[in-house]
Amino acid sequence: MKTQSSAIAAPPIAVTTPQTSPPQAEPRASGLGTLQAALGVVAFSLTFPATAWGLEGFGPWSLVAVRCVLAALIAGGCLLALRVPPPARRHWAGLAVVAAGVVVGFPLLSTLALKTSTTAHAAVVVGLLPLTTALLSALRVGARPSRAFWAAALAGAAAVAAFTVQQSGGALTGADLYLFGALLVCAAGYTEGGRLARVMPGWQVIGWALVLCLPLSVPAAALALAQEPVHLTAHSVTGLLWVAAGSQFLGLVVWYRGMAAIGIPKASQLQLAQPLLTLVWSVLLLGEHLTPAAPLTAAAVLVCIAVTQRARG
Repeated sequence: MKTQSSAIAAPPIAVTTPQTSPPQAEPRASGLGTLQAALGVVAFSLTFPATAWGLEGFGPWSLVAVRCVLAALIAGGCLLALRVPPPARRHWAGLAVVAAGVVVGFPLLSTLALKTSTTAHAAVVVGLLPLTTALLSALRVGARPSRAFWAAALAGAAAVAAFTVQQSGGALTGADLYLFGALLVCAAGYTEGGRLARVMPGWQVIGWALVLCLPLSVPAAALALAQEPVHLTAHSVTGLLWVAAGSQFLGLVVWYRGMAAIGIPKASQLQLAQPLLTLVWSVLLLGEHLTPAAPLTAAAVLVCIAVTQRARG
């Protein structure tokens, strides 16, 4: 996985377009927001392969706790170096939701799932995250996408679900339950983080959410490391560093900025490409084998992304 004191007016995020800007500034800002959200998706697509690498040397609880501590140290260092004041009191409840969803909940549940599930299978289950996020955003922030948007979103989710069922033989496993739980908590964190990123810089949203978890993550890391054996290898260290710095901080920075610029529903639909990117990484980095259904799912999902990005609501 943005702040200001209650006595200071909220600064506009970098992608906000001034009223004095020329007419072409708004599309340009929207394009920048889409690019930032897309970069976040690329960073997230590496999370499961990096987690699989990390599990080669760390236990699941150790990996999650240590990644939270490392990411919080990075974020806290940035906040201190730039002398960012604490958030206004009214924002702390939202930051707690972000922390529970994307700092603790999703990493923990997905890591536990990957102990018994392949990266490819986990990726396609989590492909339902865009629709889950869009639904929660409609409830939380009053987003009202068009019918074309919802039709494309449901079609994309159906394609991902069909792929998942085909891969698992139609039977849900314990790993699937972990992954479905991860979907819900992550979507809640994304929705609340996207809302907060409209009133404070996106990097501060995830930065303060990470710092908020430090009183829990530090003792949790110490306890987990004492209970679970650690075998440091090039893969395990690289995986840990990526999930801490790339997935947990830098990826969320650009992701929240993108959501603030183009809206939570549209940004969430870019994540339909995430499971397919993860499948590519699983082949290149982990040596997993894809089934013939993967290219068909990829084509269907990319069409849905194109439709959702054009739909207006």
